[in-house]
Amino acid sequence: MDYGKLGLKVGLEIHQELATQHKLFCQCPPELFKEELEYTFLRRLRPSQSELGEIDPAALFEFMKGRTMLYEANRATSCLVEMDEEPPGPLNPEALDVCLTFALLTDSKPVDEVHVMRKIVVDGSNTTGFQRTCVVSVGGSVESEGKAYGIQHIGLEEDAARKVRDEGEVSRYRIDRLGIPLMEVATDPVIYSPEEAERVALAIGRLLRATGKVRRGLGSIRQDVNVSITDGALIEIKGVQELGLVSKVVEYEVQRQVALLGLTEELAGRGVGEGDLNGDLVDVSSLFKGTKSRIIKNALKNGGVVLAVRLPGFARIVGSELCPGRRLGSEMADHARFHGGVKGIFHTDELPAYDISEGEVQALKERMGAEASDAVVIVADDEDKSRKALEAVVARAKQALHGIPRETRSANPDGTTHFTRPRPGAARMYPETDVVSIPVTSERLEALKAALPEMPEEKLERIKADYDLNEKLARQIVNSIHAEFFEELAKEGLGDTTLLAVTLTETLKSLERDGVPVGSLDEPVMTGVFALVNEGRTAKESVPELLTWLSSNPGRSADEALDSLGLGMMAVEVLRELVEARVSEKSEMVEQMGMKAFGPLMGLIMGEVRGKAQAGDVQNLLRKALQERP
Repeated sequence: MDYGKLGLKVGLEIHQELATQHKLFCQCPPELFKEELEYTFLRRLRPSQSELGEIDPAALFEFMKGRTMLYEANRATSCLVEMDEEPPGPLNPEALDVCLTFALLTDSKPVDEVHVMRKIVVDGSNTTGFQRTCVVSVGGSVESEGKAYGIQHIGLEEDAARKVRDEGEVSRYRIDRLGIPLMEVATDPVIYSPEEAERVALAIGRLLRATGKVRRGLGSIRQDVNVSITDGALIEIKGVQELGLVSKVVEYEVQRQVALLGLTEELAGRGVGEGDLNGDLVDVSSLFKGTKSRIIKNALKNGGVVLAVRLPGFARIVGSELCPGRRLGSEMADHARFHGGVKGIFHTDELPAYDISEGEVQALKERMGAEASDAVVIVADDEDKSRKALEAVVARAKQALHGIPRETRSANPDGTTHFTRPRPGAARMYPETDVVSIPVTSERLEALKAALPEMPEEKLERIKADYDLNEKLARQIVNSIHAEFFEELAKEGLGDTTLLAVTLTETLKSLERDGVPVGSLDEPVMTGVFALVNEGRTAKESVPELLTWLSSNPGRSADEALDSLGLGMMAVEVLRELVEARVSEKSEMVEQMGMKAFGPLMGLIMGEVRGKAQAGDVQNLLRKALQERP
């Protein structure tokens, strides 16, 4: 795609958890609890009016879902502040210093006084119905490949509760993460390609890690991406967890917007207007009495109905692909799920399928009076849910006539996105009256300037020199979220530095590409694996297999992985006997090749003992066995 011609503009919002001594407004540690939960409590959140008497549309949307929130808690990681049963304490000065340090590293201008605000959020992620946030500095820039990218602001806010699961009308959240300090870095929309967006996110991440005060591990850093194109809409995409997914998210969002604009043009060419979409819903349950579709059969069995709506002029539009795996029908299904609480929809662009027969489809079209240019959408569920779901489908169809709706979307693991809620408005922010403002004095800034950490390029040169790494490997480590962990391991003498660096960068990425859930690995577990190698209890070749097992068995130790996989080191005598046995078995090859048989035999033996013996030991024993042959 020609992104310049499309007018692509991208802005980033990077959210990074900070590794401070306690949370932002209380003394609880910024940790996720691993013990059993100790208590739960219920909340039903409601939006409130702004000072101008307005209600934020995003907050109203979440409220209309009618969900109840059940919060899980543990006394070791949360208190009455997180429960909203006690006023917040003073803003964490350590967290503020980390933000000011980052501001100094990027030439951002700190504000004269920090004022905490309330941002209305009623999706359940905050027990209060709002998130506490503040601006720490404005302006500044971050550099990538010789180009400076402007920073809009640097903020400090409390992280949200983490969602566990939905159970019918109840959403479960765990409040251990709630209140952990979170730095927000928002850039100007001066990024003009997917690859550029990923590079800038990497540059910001490197500077964040340079402060030495950021949390590590899955979910500790999250990227929100704002994307727009000419004639399109500003779309906020939240929750891009993996840095390597940023470019893909931007690429797919551009594809989606271009495709939607094409559909709008196609619908205009077909002469479809809002008046054609009257939204008349028809009960077509009788057409599916003998259906083989499990979904429809279960809905009717449980007292539900099958409702249908005709979308004139939408044939081959509903099923049109927007980006890989996503169609306009997918967008309609997102709205149907959110507004109606149904599991999904069926439409005639994709039928017959899902055990819905050709005969049933033809009967449906006849009942709805659908012509060849029309599409029909059906929902099978409780009548009230089905009605709300199809009303949402019709509303989304009307939006398609006018282009791309401004909305907030969430990233899927494959880089595509799904509808989350409408874009918030200005009515969501108002002052926090329970937290006093904090002046940012020149004395405080001077003290922070005198203790600024090393910049990433300085760190790169030091790591190459201190740990004897080549340029490529050192740069991979500096760019990795495991840079500080690598140095901790190296300083503790837990193995060869090259092995540590390769494992924390290339090996983990390779395992992740193979579908291994490496995000479940925490640092103590990986430390245990390196300790096994360092103590000579297993070979370095066993590391990928040990990490794979531990990824799928969270909470288990490296010792347990070693025992389960049988990757403990072989005794020298046992290894010698195996080597001599293989040399004897291949005596004919040895007679013909002499010492040149070393390579083939080495590959054969290592394939058998990999992870159970050091390659150097096998080499020595094999060489000796060949030399001693008569």
